[in-house]
Amino acid sequence: MKILFILNDPSYGSERSYNGLRLAGSVSKQEGVEVFIFMMGDAVSCAKSGQKVPQGYYNIEIMVKNVLSNKGKVCVCGTCIDARGITESELIDGVEKSTLSYLTNWTMEADKILVF
Repeated sequence: MKILFILNDPSYGSERSYNGLRLAGSVSKQEGVEVFIFMMGDAVSCAKSGQKVPQGYYNIEIMVKNVLSNKGKVCVCGTCIDARGITESELIDGVEKSTLSYLTNWTMEADKILVF
């Protein structure tokens, strides 16, 4: 089964991406499931490496790395990172710069799509 998570909200200030990544992390641990995450709009900030948060606060970077370590695939919209001045070298290792065409293909292949 292929499950696509589409994230739209920023990494901090809203809990939508946090909740999407929580669920994606949990789902990515299940056998027979492929997890795909596509970040667009302000959600591309979730893929920025080097996040430093106050002690005791959730860390989106760690959550993204957990999905990647469970063989999940994570992409960011290239247009969206360009618009926000984020370069590919600033992305978490394993996160790929991508396109709307790629998201279209994932959408057509997915068994389930969840939007946060």
